Amino acid sequence: MTAETDLDWIRVCRLDELPTVGAARAQLDDRIVSIVRVEDGSVHCIDDECTHGKVSLSEGEVSACTIECWLHGSRFDLRTGEPLSPPATVPVVVHTVKIEGDDVFVALTEEN
Repeated sequence: MTAETDLDWIRVCRLDELPTVGAARAQLDDRIVSIVRVEDGSVHCIDDECTHGKVSLSEGEVSACTIECWLHGSRFDLRTGEPLSPPATVPVVVHTVKIEGDDVFVALTEEN
């Protein structure tokens, strides 16, 4: 496991720029990601493209610690990227998030 200090952190936004519950799309380097805040206030980051329908997940519905693709209804766990409902069968890539003060930082994960 990589220590948090060894990661390359990218500042994405301020916490108050995120919806209270919901997702925002961001481009980090050459990656498009969804920054997602859930009901308990935690923030997660996943690749923005649904692995089934190839559409933006940031436009989907957030519930508990999941996001649902708006096109075909695939639901993904924001902690693991695992698909929780069909038609998706391939996980989305999950990225590491840390909050420092009011700022959200992400360390990008290589493709699975």
